[in-house]
Amino acid sequence: MRMGLALSLVIGVGIAAWVALVDDPDGGRPVAEVAVSTGAAPNPLAQDVASDPDLSEAEPIDLPPPTGPGGPSIITLGDTPPAASGADDAPGAMADLVEMTAEGPLPRRSASGLTPFEAYARPSIGPDSAAGRGLVAVVVTGLGINPERTGEAIDTLPGAITLSFAPYGSALQSLAARARAAGHEIMLEVPLEPFDYPQNDPGPHTLLADQPPRENLDRLHWLMGRFEGYTGLINHMGARFTAAAADFGPVMEELGLRGLSWLDDGTSNRSVARQLAGQNEVPFARVDLVLDANPSRDAILAALRDLETRARAQGQAIGSVSALPVSIQTIAQWAAAIDDTDVVLVPVSALSGTSRETSMNPALSPEMEAQP
Repeated sequence: MRMGLALSLVIGVGIAAWVALVDDPDGGRPVAEVAVSTGAAPNPLAQDVASDPDLSEAEPIDLPPPTGPGGPSIITLGDTPPAASGADDAPGAMADLVEMTAEGPLPRRSASGLTPFEAYARPSIGPDSAAGRGLVAVVVTGLGINPERTGEAIDTLPGAITLSFAPYGSALQSLAARARAAGHEIMLEVPLEPFDYPQNDPGPHTLLADQPPRENLDRLHWLMGRFEGYTGLINHMGARFTAAAADFGPVMEELGLRGLSWLDDGTSNRSVARQLAGQNEVPFARVDLVLDANPSRDAILAALRDLETRARAQGQAIGSVSALPVSIQTIAQWAAAIDDTDVVLVPVSALSGTSRETSMNPALSPEMEAQP
């Protein structure tokens, strides 16, 4: 036992002495020696790329001429393009009709003074060139939410029928472009507060009375940025809002600055839209008759005959109809059979004028506004 302990002590002391005296941290590990050169090895490809080229022998490169910043493609409907300050100014003015913002593309006046109302309006005769014939305009509302029904209206109705899009569809820009390509004049529906709000809610981003003007303008910009190419706006509901000049005034001022029109849906006799439009030089018109209050074919045809009678007696009349299948089909049949010898179907823009002009027109008299 003594010898074993002595041997273990000797072995331990030997190992400790080896570790302390021999500097070999990698002892026991595989070792390989590799020659390393500190000079850079020649690389023909790198040397060729890094060398200065002989510019005298380089072939010239032909670059296309620079182009201006991209802009929206503006389509003018009808046979006559909108007037501009000059032929050279027209393309730039048309491309300048859109302001790109965080809310989307907003319409605006071009640098040459061209307004979206003028640029996007369908060419048509107006009251001054009607030659004694009554002018009838029909606007179809509530489009854009149901793409299939909207496509049916675009394809079925004649181009003189104005189409109004709600701001909540998922494919509004493509549907709006399709409508304009088919010859239709288009408008944007703006949800406004009714008297029984929120029990009767027009939809998201509704403009509300008693809200700060900045809040309503922010909502308006969101609504206006849903698609491009519209001539103006039409209210969806809004009996309370359109009666409040303090709330409605900033909205109408914004439309005047941007060059858009306003179409009053004719459902509220308390609306101050006409007065505000006149103060802000906004092209204005008012719906005379809702054609499908009773959504049946016979009732709609009877309302259309009434609309024609008003147009003959007053010189012009505007009707509105919702995007119901029966309404679209009935309007299409009526429009195909209309006799333009005494009544002419025109877009809404043809009957939109300044407040001073419309106040002189019996079709928009206070007496007519008082009718249900």
